[in-house]
Amino acid sequence: MATILALVGISVGFVASRSSPRTPRRPPANQPTTTTTTAKSVTSARCPLTDTPPPGGVVPRRPALLVKIGNEPGTARPQSGLNEADIVFDTPAEGFIMRYVAVYQCNNAGSIGPTRSVRWVDWNMIAPEFRSPILAFAGGINPNVNGLQALPWLSGANLLEASGEAAGVRISSRFPPDNLYTSTPALYALFKSKKTPPPAVFDYSRAVPHQSRRAKSIGINFSYGTDAVWQWDAQSRHWMHTYSGVPDIDVLSGKQVWTNNIVIEIVHYTFGPYSEHGGPGNGDVESQLVGSGPGYVARNGRVVKVTWHRPNTSAKTTFTNAAGQAVRLTPGRTWVEIDPDTQAYAPGGITITY
Repeated sequence: MATILALVGISVGFVASRSSPRTPRRPPANQPTTTTTTAKSVTSARCPLTDTPPPGGVVPRRPALLVKIGNEPGTARPQSGLNEADIVFDTPAEGFIMRYVAVYQCNNAGSIGPTRSVRWVDWNMIAPEFRSPILAFAGGINPNVNGLQALPWLSGANLLEASGEAAGVRISSRFPPDNLYTSTPALYALFKSKKTPPPAVFDYSRAVPHQSRRAKSIGINFSYGTDAVWQWDAQSRHWMHTYSGVPDIDVLSGKQVWTNNIVIEIVHYTFGPYSEHGGPGNGDVESQLVGSGPGYVARNGRVVKVTWHRPNTSAKTTFTNAAGQAVRLTPGRTWVEIDPDTQAYAPGGITITY
């Protein structure tokens, strides 16, 4: 197994992928129809997913790498590798338990995890805008695993199958299923022939958006135990992540989880037809990330109310303010908070302190 920095001890463990005798209700996501990034962008002076200078001055010749990371209170936290990701998607699963999809391209992370099972939104909604990415995960129900493996543009790395086991390691300081970790070097080693960087999935500008207001914090109450708060730190000029008032520490970096941009997308959703945990009422939350809806963009210590737009799964997500003017992100890292509309509009669902 690949050696993962900053982790010690390997214990025996296995998490079986769940099965279902049925085939997926929906067809797999359509193959992206837009053209891939050309060789010219490979030598660009900017990372495609952050619009910042790349390490060494050249964008790595590799695709976007998406890793599914657990976020259960008390078992999955604190995570490793979140501060090294270019983009992090915070997405609801069954019971509105939140899980992450961390996206890497320019930077490396020697320890990422705990890795968990794939969900419908990962391969149907998030992965397509990165054109031909790698999606790493730890098993899942058959409709999801079989569905994503059938897509010619998506490379799946299932850490519970023989083809992906070499990229995973189990650590002795955690209990299964939250003890399986991986790394960017180990995962990229599985796909050495994939060399096309992704396109930009957001628009960037250093100009402060019109209609934005200074803000001290943004609270999002997803569910019990997942009341996330982002606080603006004027000294570092970063948004800092906390849960229930406690700083969220990234184990790999030893620093509080931070970001330059926060995108909140309030979305409609449906419940999937397949049980994730073997019983009724455990259908996956299938967030709809295509179309348009309300939300917020936070950057540079300011917040602006926006409408998000994404015409199809291959398109980037853009934002406009109440006057219809474009709202762009500041160059840097981005967290995308996918907030179900029933949660967002509940009392205390979203709290902004100005």
